[in-house]
Amino acid sequence: MRIDDPELAEAIDVAAREDDFSGLVSVHRDGEQMLARPYGYAHRAHQVPVTPLTRFGIASGSKAFTALAAVRLVESGTLSLEAPVRRWLGDDLPLVDESVTLEELLTHTSGIGDYLDESGDADISEYVLTRPVHTLVTAEDFLPELEGHAQQEVPGETFRYNNGGFMVAALIIERASGEAFQEVVAREVFARAGLKETAYERSDRWPGDVSLGYLEETGDWTNVLHLPVRGGGDGGAVTSAADLDRFWRAFADGRIVSLDFAAEMMRARHDVPDEGMRYGMGFWRHPTGPQWIIEGYDAGVSFRSTFDPETRVTATVFGNTSEGAWPVIGAVAARLFPDAVEGV
Repeated sequence: MRIDDPELAEAIDVAAREDDFSGLVSVHRDGEQMLARPYGYAHRAHQVPVTPLTRFGIASGSKAFTALAAVRLVESGTLSLEAPVRRWLGDDLPLVDESVTLEELLTHTSGIGDYLDESGDADISEYVLTRPVHTLVTAEDFLPELEGHAQQEVPGETFRYNNGGFMVAALIIERASGEAFQEVVAREVFARAGLKETAYERSDRWPGDVSLGYLEETGDWTNVLHLPVRGGGDGGAVTSAADLDRFWRAFADGRIVSLDFAAEMMRARHDVPDEGMRYGMGFWRHPTGPQWIIEGYDAGVSFRSTFDPETRVTATVFGNTSEGAWPVIGAVAARLFPDAVEGV
């Protein structure tokens, strides 16, 4: 793996041109930025260009933050990975099996019914939320979206990617801590990792350095009415390239959770052929190599960040459209992490 490979930048440029990529490609090595290639606009109407400092939404990449916040509460004795979460649900979500555990929620093996079905030919640009998006702020606010979805599999037996499982995990975090989910993550994950540019920002008061998310490679339709006004357990944080590099190094060094827990979270529990990767607890793994991966796909977001714990290289691709980042992600992976999936 050579970051200074002159063909890396050329391969990225070719993929970006061919698919009208809008976003940022950034590569760090142990805290030093080695490559930064911005493309397109963070705000099309005002023609505000993307820069290496632009912050982006990362959609399901945020699931890693949820898992880490939960494990921090496990470390403190507030929660247990093995105990049934019914203790915290009470009479809510009665269709969730009585035996479902926090660990199963965080490893996509709970078997619960999912409020957001990503199977089949689901259109990412559809309006999937049934409540007004401005009412969805805390995990507790999301409870009506999670109601009414029947258990799909026996808990612990089947891997099925499940957004609802991480929303239930956020609800458990909120009830166990007595604080809003986002505040727990800010204290137990962002602060411990030294992140200054990562947050669950509200989309109705978007800071100027955060890119808007666009539904298509051209045009001006944004994702603001497609997503909760504030991100939660299954996605929605915004961050920067520099902060993601800080995040990975803090995690690898045991500054968020202990090294033992970090190893357990990164343990590859499931091969996921449809994604061309393996899965741990809140994190993806390279199909054959040592790399750790977080990835996000949503209306107006296409994203992947990969960290190699052996070389301490972080490669991040932020896209501010629903589909545009995947060819660029493939170009980066092919050069830096051979055999890595191109993204779907």
